[in-house]
Amino acid sequence: MSKLRAWSVRVSVLMAAVALASCSSTPPTAPTSAPDNRAADEAAIRAADAAWSKAAEAKDPAGTTSFYADNAQLMAASSPVTSGKDAIQKAFIGMMADKNFALKFAPTKVEVARSGDLAYDVGTYELTLSDKKGKPQTTKAMYVVVWGKQADGSWKALLDVPNTTTP
Repeated sequence: MSKLRAWSVRVSVLMAAVALASCSSTPPTAPTSAPDNRAADEAAIRAADAAWSKAAEAKDPAGTTSFYADNAQLMAASSPVTSGKDAIQKAFIGMMADKNFALKFAPTKVEVARSGDLAYDVGTYELTLSDKKGKPQTTKAMYVVVWGKQADGSWKALLDVPNTTTP
């Protein structure tokens, strides 16, 4: 075998060895996905909703607003957007000062994103406030709340949108 041919065979063998060495005998692992915790998150949101409604029924403005994130927004009907937990608490203090104030609500549907960081619930509420003559006026309507999972794993309302056709 000539020197050139021997050198060519050595280079070919070396390249084949490098190619084989670069091929792993175990396939690469697929990226692992986070566990699906949607059922547990839905249960946590339903529990938070129940506790939130109880705080509102008890006319507890601090307890009621404890379910909102610090940067939450409340978009109540016929009112400007209320931004921030402190402003929302002031709004509840004002509403709860009404002698006829009563509020209760419950979700009819809760959907949690597969990512586990956002969710929304749709539900019904019943709100009683005094009319212009001081008599109780009850509104029965629907709402949507967008929830965000917090760093501590709890869920807080990011956006609360009560919806009514009553002026």
